[in-house]
Amino acid sequence: MSKRNNKTVTAKSAPKPAATPRASATAGDDDTAITALSVPPAPLSAEMAAYFAKCEEKLGFVPNVLKAYTFDMAKLSAFVAMYNDLMLAPSGLSKLEREMIAVAVSAHNRCYYCLAAHGAAVRQLSGDPPLGELMAMNYRAARLSTRERAMLDFAVKLTAEPWQVEEEDRERLRRAGFADREIFDIAAVAAFFNMSNRVASATDMRPNSVYHGQARG
Repeated sequence: MSKRNNKTVTAKSAPKPAATPRASATAGDDDTAITALSVPPAPLSAEMAAYFAKCEEKLGFVPNVLKAYTFDMAKLSAFVAMYNDLMLAPSGLSKLEREMIAVAVSAHNRCYYCLAAHGAAVRQLSGDPPLGELMAMNYRAARLSTRERAMLDFAVKLTAEPWQVEEEDRERLRRAGFADREIFDIAAVAAFFNMSNRVASATDMRPNSVYHGQARG
């Protein structure tokens, strides 16, 4: 115990040791050692249990990003709701366009998880495996339409230098055919993946191994 400002202060107990480093882990461990944090899962709510069952039915697996959030049902539910609204709900942006934004943003941020997961989605939705690879490596090398290039340039500028976005950037999107509501959706998808990239990088989140082989040809 110590004295400070005439008040008794009890020393805090020593922090728990950090999670064991995973330097010796292999790619095969990515489906079990999902993050580098020791945060045990909570029991799934009825809503999330049903959602996980739907993932198993439709995808054949539960994405690791969802498992990473199972320590807190409120955070998991919020993540699922935002993801489904931005990526699957009706929009002037196609599902492929939204996935292309996810990959272009994640490539700038070098997010391993999202590049693996959403690169696979671009390959699947486009039916063009090389496009998925190009998007992950350098979208500017891909043969994109004027609309797609304007969309991705805006999303990456918003990622790299958000303070530089001005009316001329929005006007370029309008000239490429985007309505103002669609410009909002581009920004929202880009912003969501900037958040997701940072959480994934901070926790060393690992993608499901199945993503690596999806839609390769």
